[in-house]
Amino acid sequence: MMSSTEAGRYWEENAEAWTQLSRRGYDVCRDLFNTPAFMRILPDVNGLRGLDIGCGDGHNTRLVAARGAKMTAFDIAPTFIRYAVEAERRQPLAIGYLHAGAHYLPFAARQFDFVVAFMSLMDMPEQEQVVAEIHRILKPDAFFQFSISHPFTDHPYRQWISDETGKRVAMAVRDYFDNRQYIDEWTFGAAPKELKTRYKPFKTPYFTKTLSQWLNMLIEAGFILERFEEPCADENTARDHPEVADSRIAPFFLIVRCRKTTI
Repeated sequence: MMSSTEAGRYWEENAEAWTQLSRRGYDVCRDLFNTPAFMRILPDVNGLRGLDIGCGDGHNTRLVAARGAKMTAFDIAPTFIRYAVEAERRQPLAIGYLHAGAHYLPFAARQFDFVVAFMSLMDMPEQEQVVAEIHRILKPDAFFQFSISHPFTDHPYRQWISDETGKRVAMAVRDYFDNRQYIDEWTFGAAPKELKTRYKPFKTPYFTKTLSQWLNMLIEAGFILERFEEPCADENTARDHPEVADSRIAPFFLIVRCRKTTI
């Protein structure tokens, strides 16, 4: 099993290109439907103390802070934290950033009113340990909301199926029940060719689980399941932005909200 330190090295190598391309608007799935769905179902966080796990350059952390939350955020990649701190200096939202991993959180027990994690947990090894740490630092009745790549399609063995005109109509997936650790090499499809040439493709580590394994892991850690979303582009967005139309064929993402019991 890859260590968190090894996984962190991949993300540090990705961080510069990821920040530059996403800030130019090429992370279209995030911007057009995944993060909007996450924010739509997020409970009222005004005045609450929250933690963002795997915050990247702080884009989504700032959205939560703008709703009145008192945010702390961390990432395992120092370059991401540097960019997040620079954004905080330009437009202060009272966010505290630190460089850390998620396996041993540097916080006291029962310290936070909520935790969020935007598209980060599937990139971390030893996910059971991460979830246990999240449970530890949450106050009783606090919530944890996160998004991940969808367990049904987040596998190295997947293939688009097209009709006779070349239009994608389905996705085939195999070995769903095999838990795998793999490195995916890719970049944002919406980025123009000249930028894809300028920046090396991302190399992202993935650690797959089935849907039932994800949900049972939360239950076994002491969480009560509360809300689920499988975001996709709506018909108008798919028409106006063909690059995300495939999200209406197969699920790309899963959003889960759970809550720590009061006991």
